[in-house]
Order: sequence, then C-alpha cells, then structure tokens
Amino acid sequence: MKSKHVILASSLLLSVAVFAQKDQIKAAEKALKGGNAMEAIKQLDQAESLIGAASEAEKAQFYFVKGNALKDLADKKMETSKNLVGAAKAYQSTLTTEKAAGKSKYTADAESALAQVKTSLLTAAQTEIERKNYKSGADLLMQSYELDKTNLDNLYAASVYYLKGEAFDAALAGLQDLKKQNYTGEGTNYYAKSAVTEQEEYYGNTPQAKKDRDDKVRLKLASAPRDEKLASKRGEIARYTALILVQQGKIEEAKTAINEAKAVNPDDTDLLSAEADIYLKQGDMESYRKITKQLIEKNPNDADLFFNLGVASTKSDPAGAEEFYKKAIAIKPNYHGAYINLALLKIGDEKKLVDEMNKLGNTEKDNKRYEILKKQRDGMFQAAIPYLEKAYEIKPDSDVADMLLNMYGALEMTDKKKALKAKIGK
Repeated sequence: MKSKHVILASSLLLSVAVFAQKDQIKAAEKALKGGNAMEAIKQLDQAESLIGAASEAEKAQFYFVKGNALKDLADKKMETSKNLVGAAKAYQSTLTTEKAAGKSKYTADAESALAQVKTSLLTAAQTEIERKNYKSGADLLMQSYELDKTNLDNLYAASVYYLKGEAFDAALAGLQDLKKQNYTGEGTNYYAKSAVTEQEEYYGNTPQAKKDRDDKVRLKLASAPRDEKLASKRGEIARYTALILVQQGKIEEAKTAINEAKAVNPDDTDLLSAEADIYLKQGDMESYRKITKQLIEKNPNDADLFFNLGVASTKSDPAGAEEFYKKAIAIKPNYHGAYINLALLKIGDEKKLVDEMNKLGNTEKDNKRYEILKKQRDGMFQAAIPYLEKAYEIKPDSDVADMLLNMYGALEMTDKKKALKAKIGK
C-alpha cells in the first residue's frame, strides 16, 4: 500500500513539471513577441531539462521557439556565430521531430528560417575574411558545412581559409576529407543581369539555380544570362595538402600526395607548382629549376604562374623572385600584386637595418655607422617607391598609401607626401 502512494506521488510531481514546462514555453513565446529574446532563452533553459518527457508536439514547439530566440539574438549582433549555429541546430531539431511524428505545424517556417541562418553564417564568414580574420571565417564556413554536409564547396572554402590563417591541422583535415569524398569542385555558376538594377546577379551553381535564372530570363525579369564553368580543384587540393605536409616536415608524405594526384592529372600545373615548392624548401635548386622550366613551357603567357613562382622563390632566391614578378608584369602590365611584392623585395632587409640603427649609441663610431645604415635604408626606399606608386595608381589602397607616406617622410619628399595626404584626406 505504501509503495502505491509513492508511485502516485511521483506521478503527480511529473505532471506538475510537465505543466510548468508548458508554461515556460508559452512564457518564452510571449517574451520573444515582446522583443526580449534573452528572457525567452532564460525560460527555455528552465524547461530544457524535462524536454525528453514532453510530447512530440511540445518538443517541436520548444525547438522552434528556441531557434527563433537565438536567431533574434544573432540578428542583433549578440554572439553572432554562436547564436546562429545554436539557432540552426534548434531548427534542425524542429524538422527532425516533426518528420518523426508525421506533423508539419512548424516545418515550413523552420525550413525558411534555417535557410536564412545558413545565409547569415556565410555572410558572417565573408565579413571575417574581408577583415583578414581567416581562421574565424573558416570556422564559420565549417559550421555552415556541418549544417549541410552535401555542400562540399563550404568545406573546400573552409580548408583554404584555415590554410591562409595558418591553422594547418584543420586545413589538412578538411582537404583530406574532400579527397576522401572525391570532391572536384567542377560545375557551372549561373548569372544574369537584373531588369531592375541592371546589375549582374549570381544565382548559384545547382540545377535549381539554373532553373530560377532561366525562369526570370523567360519572364523578362532578367537578361544577358551567363554561364561560368568551374574547373576541377583536385590539383589545388593536392597542392595545398602537399604544402601543409611540407610545412609539418612530412616531405615524403608530401611527395606521395603529389605523385598520386599527378597520376590522375598529369598536366595539372598546380601539381607541378607544388612539386617545385617541395624542391625549393628542400634546397634542391636543380630539381626546382627543372620543374619551373616545365611550368613555363606549358604556360609561357600565364602571369599568375610567374607571380606564384615569385612568391615561392622570395625567401630562397630573391633575385629569381624579382625576375618572375617582372615577367608577370610584362604579360599583365597592371598586375597590382606583382608591383607590391617587388617593392617588398626591395625593402626586405629594412627591419634588420632598423634594429641595428636603434641599438647604436652616440659615439663618433656609432654615428658614422648610423649614417651608413640610413643611406642603405634610403636606397631601399628609393628602389621601392616606383613600384608602390604604380600599385597605388592601379588600385588605391590604404596600406600602400601608408607605406608611401612613411617612405616620403623618411626621404624628405615633402611635396609628394603633401600631395598624397591631400588625395586620401589625411
């Protein structure tokens, strides 16, 4: 008899908790409608511990309200990436719950909101990348991929930006996953000019994107349809993989990665470039020049090839790098990056000179040494300025302007400094 009373009491407690949970979900909805997403989250947190015992309808409601609250916080720029990811997971739980229950009360709205969240994640990633916060941008791209693992383009982009952000382990893991899934990146991007803005718009690279674009063109809502073929990224994936393995000191693994890729794509110049990088890092200049010769024979008019060879040669062979940059400019006279890198080559030892100058005292001997070093530094600046001026002429850039102002000041080029300051509004 006693045990029955205990069972009855426990049941009553559970019933009270379930009712409290319903009240908390309703309170969360009310708070959210009133614009208080933080209060909504507080109410939902209190209800979450008992969500497992709720009905499928209540679970779907709980996850949907949670997704809306987190999305609202993200829209208000509050812990944007964290709340976007949380919102996406909540919406996915809504969809999973309703699908299992054969219901669809929140499904359409959850699908629409989830699509918005995915777009917001990609926008946030782009913002971080534009700020040169490459790892943060890559994290957001990876989170977007985790939400939709059918979109391997996001995994590829995340891997590339992990590499740029020097998060080599994360980059390598992504690249190896792409290889395992036989990703090529081949496809077609679809564009058309809007009839309203007269600006070309990107529709995507899926069959649905093509249909949407073609429908708008047929209805005269867009014109000038354009298809852009996307080349295979297998060579780049192999190249990046090899470069990371070299960075990690795994030379033989890097060579294996290159050879495997070359067996599939023997004419891929990205692979030859990666192979050249390996020999360069090993100091095997004979093999490096041999591969470089093959690259140039295959693409004698490829400005980007010469630019990349210049980048690869900068540390080990500055004179060779200068030649490559100049060849890139000969092919493409307005090659902005080549002019900047040529300038950087000219001032490559500036820090070393400045460090020595700063350590000197005030003795006659130190003063003489200071003048020698200053003359050398001035010569570097004089050699770099024409390249920077050309780069700024091609594409006005605040970083280039700052470098020029610094050099003009050091060389007492007052007129040029004043003119540039007036141009940039300083």
